[in-house]
Amino acid sequence: MIRKATAMALRRGAALAALLLACAGASAAAAKRPNILLIIGDDIGIDVTTDMYPGLIDSLSKQYGPAGHNHPKYADIKGRPASTPNLDALARAGMRFTQAWAEPFCANTRSSILVGLYPATTQVFDYTGYLTQAHHSFVRDLKEKGGYSAAIFGKWHIAGLNPAGSDPAKAYPGMKPKEAGFDLFQGNLNGAISTYWDWDYHVQDATSPAGQWRTEKPPTRSLPGVAPTTYAPVVNAADAIAWITQQKKQHPDKPWFVWLAFNLSHISEKQQPNPMVVPNIDTLDEPSRREMQACGGTFGSANVGNCTDKALMRAMTNSMDTIIGKVLAAVDALDPDTYVIYLGDNGTWMFGQKREFIDNMFITRQGRGKGTAYENGTHVEFAVRGPGIKAGSKSDAMVDSVDIFATALTLAGLPVPKVVPNRDGSAMVAPDAVSFTPLLFGKAAATRDPVKGYLLAETTNPLKQNTRQVGARNGQYKLVCTGTAATAACEFYDLRDDPLEEYPLPKPASCTNYQQGKASAADRDWNFCRLQDIVATKSYLAPGK
Repeated sequence: MIRKATAMALRRGAALAALLLACAGASAAAAKRPNILLIIGDDIGIDVTTDMYPGLIDSLSKQYGPAGHNHPKYADIKGRPASTPNLDALARAGMRFTQAWAEPFCANTRSSILVGLYPATTQVFDYTGYLTQAHHSFVRDLKEKGGYSAAIFGKWHIAGLNPAGSDPAKAYPGMKPKEAGFDLFQGNLNGAISTYWDWDYHVQDATSPAGQWRTEKPPTRSLPGVAPTTYAPVVNAADAIAWITQQKKQHPDKPWFVWLAFNLSHISEKQQPNPMVVPNIDTLDEPSRREMQACGGTFGSANVGNCTDKALMRAMTNSMDTIIGKVLAAVDALDPDTYVIYLGDNGTWMFGQKREFIDNMFITRQGRGKGTAYENGTHVEFAVRGPGIKAGSKSDAMVDSVDIFATALTLAGLPVPKVVPNRDGSAMVAPDAVSFTPLLFGKAAATRDPVKGYLLAETTNPLKQNTRQVGARNGQYKLVCTGTAATAACEFYDLRDDPLEEYPLPKPASCTNYQQGKASAADRDWNFCRLQDIVATKSYLAPGK
């Protein structure tokens, strides 16, 4: 009897142990960190992608039309955006952000994403700037604390530039992808590629020291329905799909992070015969193909015929959209447990002949767009889809490109650093990034206080005599200040009443009541003084910045 009872106890113990192991295994499986795919469009503002926001153009037309402000040029609002069926579907599948900001230039935004800091701290104010190796990248946390594999494909533009004729030893002095924590980089380090078919293919892989890279000829790649080509967006997307597929086969239980940054729809370095291009015909949908054919463009070239800059902007954006669709189809087939984040890196370009691309949404266009802190330069399209995010959801809360730093870590189940190094590593500073995961999962209506919270956009524009400009906003009001600390002139706007910044508000004669705590946040003047205080203490205008 004793032996029988002992045997039964052993069997029960074994069964319990097996159950505990099974539960532990199930718990571990359930706790697997999600994959994250970050996709960045280049120089594509919300004016080009407004189909991601159904009703936006009609709403603005009404707001500025005869029943609203009765602006004499309100008809300009309803222009022609690009055809973006895949981005539209991505937005419908998750959450669209209506009040998303990025920095005014490519390098500023990419730097803010990677290290969670505004330009006043990174000192990256324009396309010539770069991050130093002292900065802390969230990718390193994903890799070292979360067990992620990480790779980047396409445009980097965080390490500085390599101007023609410069000393090769001084090229790209800033942080390279492997120094940021990526396992693999295949793309281009520069701010723009020479042409879309003949460009420097930069590689950092397992054989590369963190601060070095090799340059190769662009490889020939293809995608489903797209013929083999050296066309950079196809190469970048095919490389990304190949790496994700390899990760799924070789490390099925290991999460991955991919940063896929397109050069589209940025101009090419080579200006002739045109800085824009007519994309490969098999990367365009039917409306875009017809538009290029009608204006005499030669597919797969910079021979644009009579195609306007605005038509080329639409075609290049549609080409990116088609290729994004191929990437998302591949990711969905491989692993649906993936968060997909898409945003534009700044507003649409509006500089000079053959480079005035805004054809929709905004009324005043000259002197605005990319490189400025006006809405044309900072208000970008932004959408996220993935497990637990309600399809068709929308958030009107303030979010910023800088917030991806904190959000990616939170999605991965990792803590957000309370402090990170400054540019030279001489001090630790609090990140500017705020995770927007509470918005994604319906747990909050805002992540920043709509009145006391703020966003910052800061830039120096080498294309405009190094004009310095900073934008600061809260949930309703905005300042745009141009100049140095001693000379800055500021414009004040109500973004609810005037989201296109056509009607500057009067500024208070004094901020004494605000400074003495006698003013109310419900007063318009209080908001001006609050934002002026933010600009004076947090932006590049602050002492010591």
